[in-house]
Amino acid sequence: MPFNSFEDLRAACQNLPAGSDGAAQAVAHRQDILTKPQGSLGRLETIVAWLARWQGRDMPKLDKVKVIVFAGSHGITAQGVSAYPSEVTVQMVANFAAGGAAINQLARIANAELDVIPLELDRQTGDFTQEPAMNEAEFLAAVSTGYESVGKDIDLICFGEMGIGNTTPAAAIAAGLFGGGAERWTGRGTGVDDAGLKRKIAAIDKGLARHTAQAADPLKLAAALGGRELAAIFGATLAARHLGVPVLLDGFVCSAAVAPLARLHPQGLAHVLAAHVSAEAGHRNLLEAMELSPLLDLGMRLGEGSGACLAINLVRSALECHTGMASFAEAGVSEK
Repeated sequence: MPFNSFEDLRAACQNLPAGSDGAAQAVAHRQDILTKPQGSLGRLETIVAWLARWQGRDMPKLDKVKVIVFAGSHGITAQGVSAYPSEVTVQMVANFAAGGAAINQLARIANAELDVIPLELDRQTGDFTQEPAMNEAEFLAAVSTGYESVGKDIDLICFGEMGIGNTTPAAAIAAGLFGGGAERWTGRGTGVDDAGLKRKIAAIDKGLARHTAQAADPLKLAAALGGRELAAIFGATLAARHLGVPVLLDGFVCSAAVAPLARLHPQGLAHVLAAHVSAEAGHRNLLEAMELSPLLDLGMRLGEGSGACLAINLVRSALECHTGMASFAEAGVSEK
């Protein structure tokens, strides 16, 4: 296991490699001589520079793109915070394996390899209104699983999640890290009614009050309020940084999962692009708090890595323009 203590993990979060300025500058130079007005492709140009920076290549590539979906089971569902029963988590993991979920279709069309990693689905996390969701050892084990899931030969990676009830720990982590109370961050998740939404807000406020001692430490807070799949996404995002793999970030749960890294290092999420802003209440606020600007805004709120996977096609388009377009000199086109 890569991490044996909070201190080990904290050190890894504070010792982050910087990207390649030279590679990003090489992309910017090429963009300026392609047959178009400078800057006219907008964010498509900066996406390619971002790829180059974190791959460390003057000419980025997308030969191997991967999506990893982590699944976890949550004790907080005992508080009636979800519209679906907790057994749906296991059932949806089986659906992923059978190829029947949205993420299967999106990964296929994006030419991305899909892995699904269940995390002790037969053992729920603690109900954080009564006890910590995870102790130190449980949290570090989930972080380590995520960390070890990322290989250095990957060109771009997306993470997704499955876990009935997991928008509740996501909102709790967001509130604990950025303040404002539960109501600011809490939405309907899988579609709870008004009574369910009130239960959800009450559970989060109770959890925040119970675990105030952890509020000053992002890692301890994530253990006390989070879930195994959130911890694994955190670990996988950290591994991607250490290995030079750019990350497309999915929705609210994934954003909350990586938020502790943003608090532990001012450039902790520099290798991450927000693929989309979801319809889940609080996600837009969370992206703003982490200074991330989403690529897409399609009203999605499915999870599974679906928004991030959809954005792979946008990144592929950006790279194709960069690599395939002719320069002014090559095309015999007059410059301004």
